[in-house]
Amino acid sequence: MKREAYLVKRRNARSACRLLGAIVWAMNVLVSPALAEVPITAPQEVRVFDTPNDGGESLTVQWAPMPWDGPDIRYQVLVGDAATTDPQNMTVVSEFPANSKYVKDVKTAWWTRTAEKTWHQAMVKSTKGLEIKDDQPYAVAVATIQADQRRFSEVQVATPAANWFNWNQLNNLVIGLSFGGLVFFAISYAKRHEIFLRRIPGLDAVDEAIGRATELGKPILYLTGAHDLHDPSTIAAAVILGKVAKRAALYETELMVPHREPITMAVCQEITKQAYLEAGKPDLFKEDANFFITSDQFSYTAAVDGIMLRKKPAANFFMGHYFAESLLLTETGASTGAIQIAGTDADHQLPFFVTTCDYTLIGEELYAASAYLSKESVQIGTLRGQDIGKAMILTALAVGTVLATVGVVTGAQWPQYFLDLMRDLK
Repeated sequence: MKREAYLVKRRNARSACRLLGAIVWAMNVLVSPALAEVPITAPQEVRVFDTPNDGGESLTVQWAPMPWDGPDIRYQVLVGDAATTDPQNMTVVSEFPANSKYVKDVKTAWWTRTAEKTWHQAMVKSTKGLEIKDDQPYAVAVATIQADQRRFSEVQVATPAANWFNWNQLNNLVIGLSFGGLVFFAISYAKRHEIFLRRIPGLDAVDEAIGRATELGKPILYLTGAHDLHDPSTIAAAVILGKVAKRAALYETELMVPHREPITMAVCQEITKQAYLEAGKPDLFKEDANFFITSDQFSYTAAVDGIMLRKKPAANFFMGHYFAESLLLTETGASTGAIQIAGTDADHQLPFFVTTCDYTLIGEELYAASAYLSKESVQIGTLRGQDIGKAMILTALAVGTVLATVGVVTGAQWPQYFLDLMRDLK
């Protein structure tokens, strides 16, 4: 009985193997030829033209997608002299899988696209052995490659040239003009109405710090940071210096402004001089109130620390951008008992200023300080216009986040149209 059962199982196993072999054979016969021998043709609807909105020395090639596009088939872009008619004699400048390099992958705005997003697009630029020059025609062809097969498109001739305008940046022009108009409107409104400014304790304490220095008969120390005037934070520090110098002139308090950059020193000298003139105390202005020490980071820090220990100023102002010297400066100032007010956009130094100073202006508060101290309508209006512009940007980000979330959760395609529009307009 056991032997008969064994023979039956053996016959069943052989039958199953024969059936499986027949299925595999049928699949090889019916399916494999269809996959292995895809009837490829030359790329269709090939377009070659000067790359728009660029500085020249490049051409753009576009062609329609084909049904066989996939990783097993490749495209080649070939370039030669304008007189070349045989693609075999051209130089291959680019080769890639047929399921890559689409119009949608290129960072261009929708208003400058010349083909559907599903079309292929490649750039022709100078490479080793081939130099693309402006105003010189070139012959370009595209080839489809599969194994040892290669099918060429018709040869087309195009001439690269530099363009005067980059229309992809039209959105920046429109947004810039819009925000500019918004700022001018806000300035006009500020001249006719009173605009509320949020209270900034650090700036409210400026008068307190200068008054304390006056009462104690000690000087005021003002630093403008580590950068030169190319940095916005240094410009903001110089503007605030004018307001501090004017109050120091009114209270007849000594002002010391050590510098580590000569051009910044020259500008601050003029700002301080103008502040004393506006205060009606030009005779109290001292040319050496602004003085140069050194450009070296820690040599400057050591010198300023020495000034703090010898002069013992009653008020220290640290405005502008700072690096590792921030804690060395503020710790020394705190040890002398001075009131310290800092303001910087260097986020990596903010913890040290917050810890060692009495008041700290964080980030954009430094840029708003001038308008807050002066109460001038032009500066207040500019600040209001900037705030409205930032509110609009934050609103766009919030709306985009909601639309992206809706598209992911629901699988709907319509949010993507709005996201693409916002992406192009940014």
